[in-house]
Amino acid sequence: MMARFAAVLLVPLLASPAVQAASITNTDPAAVVLVITESGQRVEVVVDAGASESLCSSGCFMTTPDGDRIGLDGGETIEIVKGSAVVK
Repeated sequence: MMARFAAVLLVPLLASPAVQAASITNTDPAAVVLVITESGQRVEVVVDAGASESLCSSGCFMTTPDGDRIGLDGGETIEIVKGSAVVK
């Protein structure tokens, strides 16, 4: 009985997909403000000079300091270079 109960709890955990987030690194000498819109919620995120952040685990739109709006799925690697986003 206990083994069946444990199996019922573990199966959904094993079946769920791995959650990935976009990795954003600011290579500029000053902090940047990114506007992240995820699930209808708009948030301003400050990324300090040389710092990295993980964002957008379920997909989002990111507005960069130079005004570009980029759709992200959650697995991208992005660098901020001179206020522009470089998606790798």
